[in-house]
Amino acid sequence: MTPATEQSETPAAGRSRSTTPRPRLIATDLDGTLLRNDKTVSDRTVAALAAAERAGIEVFFVTGRPARWMGVVSEHVHGHGLAICANGAAVVDLHDGGRLLDARPLPVDRALAIVEALRGAAPGTSFAVERTEGIAYEPDYPPFHRDPSAIIAAAEKLLDEDGECGGTPVLKLLAHHPAVAPDAFLELGRAVAGAHGDFTRSSPTALLEISGLGVSKASTLARCCARRGIAPEEVVAFGDMPNDLDMLAWAGTSYAMANAHPQVLASTTGHTASNEDDGVAAVIERILAEIQEG
Repeated sequence: MTPATEQSETPAAGRSRSTTPRPRLIATDLDGTLLRNDKTVSDRTVAALAAAERAGIEVFFVTGRPARWMGVVSEHVHGHGLAICANGAAVVDLHDGGRLLDARPLPVDRALAIVEALRGAAPGTSFAVERTEGIAYEPDYPPFHRDPSAIIAAAEKLLDEDGECGGTPVLKLLAHHPAVAPDAFLELGRAVAGAHGDFTRSSPTALLEISGLGVSKASTLARCCARRGIAPEEVVAFGDMPNDLDMLAWAGTSYAMANAHPQVLASTTGHTASNEDDGVAAVIERILAEIQEG
């Protein structure tokens, strides 16, 4: 592995440091990347993010988390206040309590087709439905943070637009299996239902995160950057799990954390220290030092 704050010796996509444009935007995942394992942001990282913003580099948090779980970082988005949540299905304003600005939903008919396919291919799968207004789940689904106000029912009922949960966009369908290996479950999901949605995963367990076709961290980040006139070559991205792969491939410069999933480490030319060792901050500090020197 390369040293903590250096790119691999092989330039990404044929670019060298001397020809890489000055960064205009930093896109970072949260869990396993920016956040330490106790879900806090270190003082060093807070300082690095603030310094990047002062230098004119926007910081986007790009996460699989829903907006309601963004309190851990909401005060660290400075100028613009925007964050990309739910693996690209939502853009929210953290300066306004996580107000939804843009949604890219999973159509209900597609979600129902995915439920049917996974029930047949992997008996024992349980589901949750993440909508813009909150989450609902099946009785056997093991939520990370149990919401006492959540509706609990079969997925087919949770996806009934005329039922109690209907009327708001579906951001993600979540599918959990208690026994299948996580990567094997992802492969299975894509094989049996990939025609209906985009499948990824970010949990250490067999938990699939399913968005609408074409919806990903990368595609929504690309839309946000295009509106700002920011090219991929001007973006530095950080991530650790399969749901970050498209974003890391899209960005002109990308880093895998030392604690990243093996597939992320293998596919990313830049490596940095782990989330516990402030790997994102280390790279930002180097970038800012190079700007000052240049």
